[in-house]
Amino acid sequence: MKVSREAKTAILVLGSIFLFIWGYMYLKGKDIFNSYKTFYVVYTNVEGLAPSAPVTLNGVTVGKVNLIEFKDASKGEVQVELLINTDFPISKTSVATLYEPGFGLSGKQIALIPDMKNSQLAESGDYLSGELKPGMFAQVGDKLGPLQTKVEATVTSADSLLTNMNRILDKQTQQNLRIAIAEMSGTMREFNDAAHTLNGTLKGNKGHIDATMANLDKTSRNFAKLSDSINEANLGAAVKKLEKSLANVDQIIGDVQAGKGTLGKLMKDEAMYANLNGASKELKELLADLKANPKRYVHFSLFGKKATPYVAPKDDTNNEEVKK
Repeated sequence: MKVSREAKTAILVLGSIFLFIWGYMYLKGKDIFNSYKTFYVVYTNVEGLAPSAPVTLNGVTVGKVNLIEFKDASKGEVQVELLINTDFPISKTSVATLYEPGFGLSGKQIALIPDMKNSQLAESGDYLSGELKPGMFAQVGDKLGPLQTKVEATVTSADSLLTNMNRILDKQTQQNLRIAIAEMSGTMREFNDAAHTLNGTLKGNKGHIDATMANLDKTSRNFAKLSDSINEANLGAAVKKLEKSLANVDQIIGDVQAGKGTLGKLMKDEAMYANLNGASKELKELLADLKANPKRYVHFSLFGKKATPYVAPKDDTNNEEVKK
C-alpha cells in the first residue's frame, strides 16, 4: 500500500504535536504514560518546597510534587498537589509530612505516613492531612536561641564588670596594689627566713625531740597498761557495790528525816531533846554539888565511928538550887 505524501505529512505533524505535549508534560513533572493518583495537601508554610520534589513512602519514592499554589490567600494557606503512583494502600487518614532531608540535599520533601488501622482508601482528588516537621537547622536554631540570649547577657555583664574595674583601678589604686604586692613579697621572704630558722632549730635539737617522743611513747604504753589493769580490776562489781552502799546510806538518811530510829527521834522529837537537855543540866548541877560538898556523898572513918549527918549551910546557893 502506497502512502501518500499528505498522509506522511499528517502523521509527522501529529507525532510532533504528541512529542511536544509529552515533553511539556514531562518537564512539568507529569508522565502521560503512567497512571497517577492526585492528592492535595494544605500547609501554612512550604518554604523550601519546589515542584517536582519527591514524595516518599517508607523511604521509597512513590510520586512527586506537581503544583504549589495558594488555596486561601486571606488565611495564607498553600495547597500542594501530589502525583502518586504506587499500589501501596493509602488510607484517607494518612498524613503528608513536609520535612527537610538533611545535609547534602537541597529543598524539602514530602513523606507519606500511612494509617494502617484505617481500611478506607483515599481516592484521587482527596485531601490528606498535612504536617510540618522542623528540620535539623530549625531545631538547632531553636536550641541556640536561648543560648544566644544567655551569651549576650553574659557578655553585657562582663563588659559592665570590666568598665567598673577600670573605674576602680585608677592610678592611685594601681599604685596601692603595687605597694601591697611588694609588702606581701617582703612578708613571704620573712616567712621563708623564719622557716629556715625553724628547720635549723629542729635539726639542732633533734636528739632532745627524739628523747621527748620516746618518753611520750613510753608514757602512752604505761597508760595502756594502767587501762588494762583498770579493766582487769572488775570495776563493774565495785561500782555495783558502791551503788548498793549509797542506796543504803540514802535509806538511812530517809529514815532519819522521817523520824525513825534513835537518831531520827533525836532530830525530830522535841520532847526527847528537852529531856536530854534537862538530864544534862541536872548531871552538871550534880557534879558541881559533888565538888562543893563531897562529905554529903562520901564518908570514910578509920575507927568505925558513925557518920555525922551532913547539914547544909544556909548560904549554900548551889545546894538550894539542887533542892529546888
